[in-house]
Amino acid sequence: MLTYDVDIWSIRKRAGRQKPYELRWRVGSRPHSKSFKLKPQADGRRSELMAALRDREQFDEDTGLPARELAALTSPTWYEHAAAYALMKWPRAAAKHRAGIAEALAVIVPTLVTTTRGAPDPKTLRAALYQWAFRALPGPDGAMAARHTVEEPPADIRAALSWISEYSMKVNALENPALLRPALEALSRRMDGKKAAENTARRKRMVLSNFLRYTVDEKGLLSANPLARVDWTPPETDDEIDFRYVPGPTLAQAFIDAVRDTGPRGEHLAAFFGCLYYAAMRPAEIASLKRADCTLPPDTEDAAQEWGELLLGESRPEVGGGWTDDGASYEARSLKRRARGATRSVPIPPVLVRMLRDHIAVYGTAPDGRLFRAAQGGRVRSTEYCDLWDAARAAVLSPEDAATPLAEVPYSLRHAGVSLWIKSGVDPVEVARRAGHSIAVLFRFYAKILRGEQSRSNQLIAQELNKG
Repeated sequence: MLTYDVDIWSIRKRAGRQKPYELRWRVGSRPHSKSFKLKPQADGRRSELMAALRDREQFDEDTGLPARELAALTSPTWYEHAAAYALMKWPRAAAKHRAGIAEALAVIVPTLVTTTRGAPDPKTLRAALYQWAFRALPGPDGAMAARHTVEEPPADIRAALSWISEYSMKVNALENPALLRPALEALSRRMDGKKAAENTARRKRMVLSNFLRYTVDEKGLLSANPLARVDWTPPETDDEIDFRYVPGPTLAQAFIDAVRDTGPRGEHLAAFFGCLYYAAMRPAEIASLKRADCTLPPDTEDAAQEWGELLLGESRPEVGGGWTDDGASYEARSLKRRARGATRSVPIPPVLVRMLRDHIAVYGTAPDGRLFRAAQGGRVRSTEYCDLWDAARAAVLSPEDAATPLAEVPYSLRHAGVSLWIKSGVDPVEVARRAGHSIAVLFRFYAKILRGEQSRSNQLIAQELNKG
């Protein structure tokens, strides 16, 4: 127990002892003493204790030590603390978030060391932390534990973990906030030293911020968050989409047709890309789309121009099997940033209605009702649909355009779909709802288009005012 009730007495000499100079003090009801060979040693220690008293520092009744000394002795290392943090976050975190935490900590922890002498190869050390120290598996008793304590790692991984365990700084060392600067710089760089993508750096910095807040507020291992005391500015980010490289309706349809022309797998996934564009769905949402989610008008001449509807309630983001509870390469979860069980309805135009109806007629569904599946029945992998997209770009674009970021990734179709809705005059609130965005996110990413639509709205208002 910590207390301010402290008495420090004068040094006394006891003749005939190997350490004759005894320093005595009392903390609460507990007496404490320490003997020294030389009087200057005893005087120095007494001065340290008196200085702690003058600084209004509490003392620990059991050990007799000032609170800061006790914290220094009992402080874990950053490696130990980070491993405990990753394990604490594991049960409630989504698979992608687990991987994101491990990825950020694997960058941060190697910078918080007392020396770089004898350090392992950086790639080996990062792999050891990411795949073994900050990844959890069920232990023999069923409780989650760090992977390296459950499975035997390769020799180089074991050596890397041994090194970081020995030379990792104590957590309380960051009472000097300047020691955090190398970690911040590392978050902004790739392993090859080049500048990391702004969103990647920002995501990792967010993990660091949460980690340090946990260290201060919940564990009490630091007196204040050092992040706020470091004069360091994160890289500037520009989330606005560059619409010079977002395909228009004609080009988007050409890409989808080119995907279909690539062969059997392209034919199977043409409607996948149709969902990306005409419904502005995320790939993880399309991977989970089931026949029961689709309300399609009847296949009659009278209903040829009727709209259908998709009711989305599940997402299957792709992630390594080591981060999911069941070892699958994806995680079945709720819609992005939505509570479990929440749904989102998306009206779909007749062109997508026909694509989905034809797809179901030709390919049927997986046993669980999914429309799109890999050759072996599992989730369609990003590598597969990205390969199809690369082939479609090469077929549609000229070599000059193919060398630009124009429609560089399949996700460009989602941007194109949302952009089309905005340009068509759909209310931004409705656009955000259909796309599964918040209004804030919609305005952050699509600000250029929305500003243009605001100008058109201003003209309409001005016309009405001028009528008076």
